[in-house]
Amino acid sequence: MVPEIDLPTFAAEHAAGALVIDVRESFEYAAGHVPGARHIPMSQLPDRLAELPTAQPVYVICQSGGRSYAAAGGLRRAGVNAISVAPGTGGWIHAGHPVVRGSHPATEVA
Repeated sequence: MVPEIDLPTFAAEHAAGALVIDVRESFEYAAGHVPGARHIPMSQLPDRLAELPTAQPVYVICQSGGRSYAAAGGLRRAGVNAISVAPGTGGWIHAGHPVVRGSHPATEVA
């Protein structure tokens, strides 16, 4: 079973500096993502495991939670303490949290 985190708890973890990876496609990430989220498309995860720590939680986010759940499962099997963000970026935006647009985590916040 893959652990999932609800939006209020994720927002608190995010505010505390949690590591967040966004597993959506590039065009989705560029359209709007959680500030500071690192972009690692789901298809690239197996080749980029070395970029992820194993000693701290890694919050995995997509648009609504389906891909992040699957990706977190794969990451957990590889030894990463991955947690799926259940409502995804869509839930984050719907709740009124800020998003970043563009292909880099530090681009314009809206």
